[in-house]
Amino acid sequence: MSNEALAMRGPVHGTKDAKRVAVGSAVGAVIETYDFIGFGTAAALYFGTAFFPGGDPVTGTLAAFATLGVGFAARPLGGILGGHLGDKVGRKPVLVASLILMGLATFLIGLLPTYAQVGVLAPVLLVAVRVIQGLAFGAEWGGAILMSYEHAPWKQKGKYTGIVQAGFPVGLLLANLVFLFSVQLGNEWAWRVPFLASIVLVAVGLIIRSKVPESPVFEDVKQHGDIVKAPIVQVVRDDWRNIVRGIGLRIAETAGYAVSITYMISYLHNSELADKTQTLTALCIASAIGIFATAAWGRLTDRIGRRPVYVASTAFAVLFGVPMFLLVNTGLFLFIIATIVISYAVCQNSLAGAQGAWFPELFQAKTRASGASLAYQISAMVSGFTPFITTLLFVAFGWMGPALLFSAYGAIGLWAALATRETWGRRERRLADEAAAANPAGIPA
Repeated sequence: MSNEALAMRGPVHGTKDAKRVAVGSAVGAVIETYDFIGFGTAAALYFGTAFFPGGDPVTGTLAAFATLGVGFAARPLGGILGGHLGDKVGRKPVLVASLILMGLATFLIGLLPTYAQVGVLAPVLLVAVRVIQGLAFGAEWGGAILMSYEHAPWKQKGKYTGIVQAGFPVGLLLANLVFLFSVQLGNEWAWRVPFLASIVLVAVGLIIRSKVPESPVFEDVKQHGDIVKAPIVQVVRDDWRNIVRGIGLRIAETAGYAVSITYMISYLHNSELADKTQTLTALCIASAIGIFATAAWGRLTDRIGRRPVYVASTAFAVLFGVPMFLLVNTGLFLFIIATIVISYAVCQNSLAGAQGAWFPELFQAKTRASGASLAYQISAMVSGFTPFITTLLFVAFGWMGPALLFSAYGAIGLWAALATRETWGRRERRLADEAAAANPAGIPA
């Protein structure tokens, strides 16, 4: 890789706004995750009875998880729209618009009538709002990551994008803390309050994001007249292999999370291995650890490369599927906490920490938002319906079905990691050192 290619990553020493941009992007990630993942917690614990009542709790859970999957299915479309606009009009407008859309949709969930109040209209409205959430979340990630990545110094891309990725466990922690508090309010207010409260976070996020400057890489592409007319079409035509590899990389993380966290919440509750308070407490502990773990994994990729982290973590996930369920099946709360922490802080956070820098580096600057978003969000369809599929596997094969599915997702990620080129190997790190030494003052080339 030449210095010219490295230069498409932004200024060698980053911009003066790099930290502010990373924090601003992370705050948005916190809010979007609070809104989107909060739906998963509510689906596992409450929506089965509130929107899909019936005599069989498994049937209600399946229906709630199917609604959860609809939001994930909408994410690729959001990624396409967000990526297209990110490459055409800029990264920042996408960040602001996606946050507004997500905030309004989430607030509306807290106001929805239940099945007992309006009958079949209730799940219809829930699905409609969930689709809007999916579109917003699909558009969010590409803009947030690219803004941070393109403002960051060459040698610290993993560190700065790791800050953004750490916003996701922060959002997960906040969502579960609110649900942990609201569980005392009774079944209906227990799920309404967390969604209604999100409007405060959205207001704070908009204030912060409105002050974030546009990406210097996009400004450079715009200045040189390199704006692509149809970025989605071009990236699919020229970089489809990287899109396929990115989907495989992402499935290990997001679909693995859907088994080990989203489905596990329901499994622990329905199997009476832990009550709601214990489950949410375990999630809060894992989320708190995950904040620091994600950032640390991101920094590690700056030191040893993106691929080594991914290969080691996905190989571990392949081996961890069966032990994960053996540990929680003991019913011992300490083992349940340890299992969820390992599942999240190691199997999920390590991959998320590496993705922030690796995905943008796989694509050219002029189609980067489209390519990275498309790879990232298409895999969401798999993860979105994974809790539904996992529940069916449990009915057919017991806990071994979900355990083997988790290992299979890890194997897909391991294959993708081995098949994807390293973008921050020794040669790239050496060239970055030479470029930084040749330009100690950080003067733009």
